[in-house]
Amino acid sequence: MPFAATKDNIHLYYETIGEGEPLLLVMGQGSDHRGWDGVRDDFASKFQVIVYDHRGTGQSDMPEHPPYSTQSFAQDAVAILDHLGIQRAHAYGISMGGRVCQWLGLDHPDRIGSLVLGCTTPGNLHGVKRPPEVDDALSSADFVRMMDTLVSSEWLASNPEFLENMAEMAKNPIPQYAQQLHYLASEGHEAWDLLPAITAPTLVIHGSDDQVNMTANAQLLADQIPGAELYIVEGGRHIFFEEFREESSRVVNDFLARHPLS
Repeated sequence: MPFAATKDNIHLYYETIGEGEPLLLVMGQGSDHRGWDGVRDDFASKFQVIVYDHRGTGQSDMPEHPPYSTQSFAQDAVAILDHLGIQRAHAYGISMGGRVCQWLGLDHPDRIGSLVLGCTTPGNLHGVKRPPEVDDALSSADFVRMMDTLVSSEWLASNPEFLENMAEMAKNPIPQYAQQLHYLASEGHEAWDLLPAITAPTLVIHGSDDQVNMTANAQLLADQIPGAELYIVEGGRHIFFEEFREESSRVVNDFLARHPLS
């Protein structure tokens, strides 16, 4: 099985698919690489797509110490690139993965060709916070309570496999301590003052009806990152990239095509 080792000797599971310029897909809080299953094929015809399990999730190691952070998650992502011998890649992060991508752009600018920041925030100090009831459900990883914030009921009714897939993943949940470490890492993210230093071409993409990471955060990020583009998926909730798959994948592919690595 493919694993990459980090500098602190944590083993991270990864998979690759497709050929072309490398595209690292970075999943959100408490989620493993399977969160990309619904859309990763949309990029594999043009890119070498890399998905992986964060430490604490999936088949990767699950250390209890030291505390996790979005900045250290970015170091983990670079370890994947190092293992694969990839010098530069595009990076597309969702939710907490978008916070991780901010640190990729800040701490590892020579490794990143372009960034896509999906349904994410700059941190709570300057960002717009989610409603308390949504935060309670997120902190406890109660995705059943959160379902109507993830996708619309109409889409869910016509796509029952989405709920089936989530139920399947829930059969093997990450340990509670790891879930809490992920939550604290994501909530502890703060990059606002540094964001103007990002030099990689950046696309900020967000659903218009997102209550997990409030949509107003998208404009804040786009204004704070020099030259960033902003795209709002009308009607999209937190998992806009699946419910509005055709539209969002097209927008991301078009952006990446305009910013080749070479």
